[in-house]
Amino acid sequence: MKKYFQFDELGTNYSREILGGFTTFLAMAYILVVNPLTLTLADVPDLPNRMDYGAVFVATAVSAAIGSFIMGIFAKYPLALAPGLGLNAFFAYTVILVNGSPWQHALAAVFISGVFFLLLTLTGLREKLINAIPMELKLAVGAGIGLFIAFIGMQNAGIIVNNDATLVGIGNLRDPQVLLAIFGIIITVIFLVRGFKGGVFYGMAITAVVGMIFGLVDLPSQIVDAPPSIAPTFGSVFSAFSDPEFYTLTMLSVILTFLFVDFFDNAGTLMAVANQAGFVKNNRLPRAGRALVSDSIATIIGSIFGTSTITSYVESSSGVAAGARSGFASVVTGCLFLLALFFSPVLSVITSAVTAPALIIVGVLMVASLGEIAWNRFEVAVPAFLTMIMMPLTYSIATGIAVGFIFYPLTMIIKGKGKEVSPIMYVFALIFLVYLATL
Repeated sequence: MKKYFQFDELGTNYSREILGGFTTFLAMAYILVVNPLTLTLADVPDLPNRMDYGAVFVATAVSAAIGSFIMGIFAKYPLALAPGLGLNAFFAYTVILVNGSPWQHALAAVFISGVFFLLLTLTGLREKLINAIPMELKLAVGAGIGLFIAFIGMQNAGIIVNNDATLVGIGNLRDPQVLLAIFGIIITVIFLVRGFKGGVFYGMAITAVVGMIFGLVDLPSQIVDAPPSIAPTFGSVFSAFSDPEFYTLTMLSVILTFLFVDFFDNAGTLMAVANQAGFVKNNRLPRAGRALVSDSIATIIGSIFGTSTITSYVESSSGVAAGARSGFASVVTGCLFLLALFFSPVLSVITSAVTAPALIIVGVLMVASLGEIAWNRFEVAVPAFLTMIMMPLTYSIATGIAVGFIFYPLTMIIKGKGKEVSPIMYVFALIFLVYLATL
């Protein structure tokens, strides 16, 4: 096992990998609750043909486990997978609620996009596309994602809230839940400053315990419960292919959107986490093809079980920060997702106040990549800055990438270095112009 996962070469061991995998699971375990609530449109009353909450919960856990297993064993990266947050919102609120499409049609669109991704990856085209992206933009994507998830963490904690006058503002710092999150940030910082490899995990654990002691986190009502039935959603994806109403231009645009957003969200996350772990060498990611195959297959399997697009999770950075360096950590995370099927009541202690400190601290760690960008070269600084800043401001990784990728060839041409830009980057710029024009 140690030889297969290259523990000696990566300077890691079982304890670090297990701790890293467990930390990643805790950081992304919220998806087990958020994804079913989103896909079932729980906040929309009187919705006809609603997805079954229990079935979506099982589909979420199983698809996350399978995706993480494939990533860990096949690609050997400490990168966990699960249904993507932005894409599940598009699935529910745009495809089902706005377009009025049956959820079976939405699952079919996810299935088709997964198949297309797999074909692009097997032909090597997807890996070539990623390798054509200049290192400066890859570093900016990593830093931008760091800012984005730190922003999400602050929102979840209530530290940053909506403000009608200034868009955002400071939250109520006297609120007990906000104070619990702030305590979590402080305790995590203490661990990391003192050099504890598992500081992120320890911070989350202590925050949860303190929350329960002070009554801010509810004690679980029970420990073990049987998993719900997967029958209401399993295999429903295939019913759409026999429905003539599925074959419309609207559904084609849905499929293309799944393709477009997942490609750049997943590529950005993959590069950011891999760069943080030190895997990126000479602007290339070893085994990138295998990593991309992993999320493609996971998306196909996830749609069959009954959930939206599966993608790499940036929360894997918390596991990397805790010491994970091999695919064994992803296997650990996958096992924990399967165990979660039977311990769903315990997940109630993983509140936003508990996970927010981890997201904020990981954001700090990821922004460190900014130091490697040549800020004295303005033709590089502009697209890198716009890539980074637009992610949290637009609440979209894909939009941040789009703006940066449009400006990069533009500034390089102005500088007289247009020939140094890969032709693929010019294609990206044109595609992104069309994408932004249709938002």
